[in-house]
Amino acid sequence: MFSYIIKRLIWTIPTLFGVTLMVFSMVHLSPGDPAVAILGDKANAQSVKELRAQMGLDKPLYTQYYIYMSNIAKGDFGRSATSYEPVLEEFMDRFPATLELASLAMIFATIIGVLAGIISAIKRYSIFDYTSMFVALAGVSMPVFWLGLVLIYFFSVKLGILPVSGRLGYEFDIEHITGFYLIDSLLVKDYEAFWDTLKHLVLPAVALGTIPMAIIARMTRSSMIEVMKEEYIKTARAKGCSRFQVVVIHALRNALMPVVTIIGLMFGSLFAGSILTETTFSWPGIGKWLVNAVYQRDFPVIQSATLIIATVFIAINLIVDLLYAVINPKIRLS
Repeated sequence: MFSYIIKRLIWTIPTLFGVTLMVFSMVHLSPGDPAVAILGDKANAQSVKELRAQMGLDKPLYTQYYIYMSNIAKGDFGRSATSYEPVLEEFMDRFPATLELASLAMIFATIIGVLAGIISAIKRYSIFDYTSMFVALAGVSMPVFWLGLVLIYFFSVKLGILPVSGRLGYEFDIEHITGFYLIDSLLVKDYEAFWDTLKHLVLPAVALGTIPMAIIARMTRSSMIEVMKEEYIKTARAKGCSRFQVVVIHALRNALMPVVTIIGLMFGSLFAGSILTETTFSWPGIGKWLVNAVYQRDFPVIQSATLIIATVFIAINLIVDLLYAVINPKIRLS
């Protein structure tokens, strides 16, 4: 197991190198001048020239890339070109908001998706099966921003039961211990703030988790149907096992292998999908932060934040691979 982890960590080096090279090339070769974007169209040529020199944009691309990679190797992710704050500090200030949102969205997607998939597999060709799979197909087809606007219209504008945007109401002021408002409100025993934070999370979490939920439901259903045809399932039934034992103990554990893979990949992709969700709900996370950085052509933020997100995605994939051995002891990682 240890040697497998070491090998995987070594293979992340060329992967992350490729990510930095691709993002650097795309950002620097895209049209527009970041110095003009920062100073404005009315800035004089001398000011633009001085700012370009200050940002190192007057150097050749290969020199800029070498400087960027040298700084990364030292743990220096640079400073934002607009706020002049360290990029890593800005990222860590916003990352808990995105992680909290993505985690709740993934919990919602996993619970509903797995349950719907199991019931659909057991009750094949029933009304529930057709309905749940139709909802799953619709969930995959709906754009996140459109679903978010629909949820805001019904639950915030019409019914007025859930807030439109933000993480916490203005009337609450909790100490930011971990950066996760749900955890922080419980640590300071402010249960009203906890409930208000949960209400702020509901709409963006549902909007963000709908597509993963639909994919998980369809994958769980197909995987359960295949497993239920196996000989050991027939043997379990012949031995007199109850339906619950056959489904949960014998079938579900073996059917979870492809589902765990999908859950891991979906959780990683939620960080990318959160850009639209955070923009729609004005959620102060890394998605909204990256969108603003793209508009302002803030090179250090775009490059470094993308690299950090890629690292998180790779770490999630590694954890998923390690979970295989936990779910199915027959698998031995080497």
